[in-house]
Amino acid sequence: MSPVSELSCLPYGVGHADEGVCLQLQMGPHRLLLDCGLLNLRLLDTDANHQPPADWVLCSHAHPDHARALLELHTTWPDLPILSSEATAELLPLNWPDAALPNGADFCQPLPWRQAIAIADGLTVKLWPAGHLVGAACMLLAYETPQRRYTVFYTGDYFLSNARLVEGLPLDELRGLKPDVLIVEGSHGTARHPHRRQQENRLADQIKQAIATGHNVLLPVPVLGLGQELVMLLRSHHHFTGQAMTVWVDPWVARGCDAYLQLMPHLPNTVQNFARHQPLFWDDRILPWVKRLDPTALEVQENPAIVIGYQNIDLSDYVRWGDRPWRILLPDDLAAQVVDAGLHLDDDHPQLTLDWLQILGPEFESGHVHLETYLLSAHSDGAGTTQLIHNLRPHHVIFVHGSPQYLADLAGLEDLQSRYKLHLPSAGQVVSLPIGETFLQPAAPESVFEGELTEGEEGITLTLPREIQSDPRWNRLADTGVVQIRWQGDDLIVRGISQQSLLRQAAPPAAVAGTVQCCFRCVYWRQPRCTNPRSPLYGFPVAAEGYCPEFAPAEKQRNL
Repeated sequence: MSPVSELSCLPYGVGHADEGVCLQLQMGPHRLLLDCGLLNLRLLDTDANHQPPADWVLCSHAHPDHARALLELHTTWPDLPILSSEATAELLPLNWPDAALPNGADFCQPLPWRQAIAIADGLTVKLWPAGHLVGAACMLLAYETPQRRYTVFYTGDYFLSNARLVEGLPLDELRGLKPDVLIVEGSHGTARHPHRRQQENRLADQIKQAIATGHNVLLPVPVLGLGQELVMLLRSHHHFTGQAMTVWVDPWVARGCDAYLQLMPHLPNTVQNFARHQPLFWDDRILPWVKRLDPTALEVQENPAIVIGYQNIDLSDYVRWGDRPWRILLPDDLAAQVVDAGLHLDDDHPQLTLDWLQILGPEFESGHVHLETYLLSAHSDGAGTTQLIHNLRPHHVIFVHGSPQYLADLAGLEDLQSRYKLHLPSAGQVVSLPIGETFLQPAAPESVFEGELTEGEEGITLTLPREIQSDPRWNRLADTGVVQIRWQGDDLIVRGISQQSLLRQAAPPAAVAGTVQCCFRCVYWRQPRCTNPRSPLYGFPVAAEGYCPEFAPAEKQRNL
């Protein structure tokens, strides 16, 4: 039987670093563009006759790394159809707040959920909610020929768990779909994360502790998604309900909030029920208050304030107002980008959007500003990725959207290597997707290194091979040279300690000075975790200034 090759994929951008996601999918005679998050159309506009790069464009969701070039694409080729979910079509204009946009129905055509829509002879597209963001869609593309039916499933950015304002991807509806090709994001590689509610509770604890010690809190966020989730968390979490504090939302993030209010039918039923009894966002009656940012009001706050601001603009002026100290809380993935950019200053890297942090050097040194990180993921972790793959049971798997090292970690999993044909594409390289021919699985990327332990009079030395330095993640570990080692069953786990973690260990906050009863002065506190089995915080990371009813003073006071 001769091999069949009706399918191929040409990535213009696979989501490494700042390049965005843009994939040209060939299904027989049909060309489809999956997302267009490029910085410009230079890679797409290469035809001598100025022909469009595809016959249709499908947008998975409204985040810039998937959608920011759509307006330029529409301006360049006005007749090129752009398709998305209804909510995504409404949110897309937030990517170009100052642009004069064409009529929404003409710019982006909305498609319904869970209906196979024919967009050409023998070609259909069907959307399901993908979690991650309101309106985010995963999609099944099907192409019929007299010989067989070819199917490609594209996840876009997806999340299996429920968030505050969006329900997770409905995996039960997709189980056993068996597409020929699965194009899946791998933002977090093989990392494993706590459940979403645990992440929210830990973040709520961080914010509560900051407020309790008299700090204001600054939360840099994108325009869409995380900012609105944080507002809803602060509105509904038991730590904050009824508390006398104000949540200020800057004009950029407020635009996203206003857009969500227009999409109420697309939000989960629990959110719609909440909105029937009190405002979803803007409220100056029920505590905590949520208001549009009035910069002058920060100077006269009687109680600590929380500011949610757009991360890509200069937020440094906010933390210079008033006498209260500030805590800047960065999501883990954003903090990692800051570190990576700092380690590649000599490379040809784009300018980091959080460069305003650099001008706060004096404030960091004086202790007026503190920097912390938190995890509140809207992408599935490694366990979620493998769960999705095993439930869909595809023939080919293409990994996109994530650092090359994280995607290589996924492709190196033996459980996937033995069952599926795995691909790690780079921009500009065509991926052929033959169906029905013998496939020779490439060797798994080398991600396991052997070292040697040597016992000496001064301690134990761990020697590692130099090859490990070729992984960019090594720079983060070598930046401090400090590791944390713990037993996990019979295995010894070695984990690098970042600069931020090291500084927090070396410099506990001023709130723990004197005789204050707090975790730093508790006999059961082992940085960063509580070891008291009777404590509700047992086993969890807790800040030095935390407190619980099971506090027990250390026999010897720690040196401050």
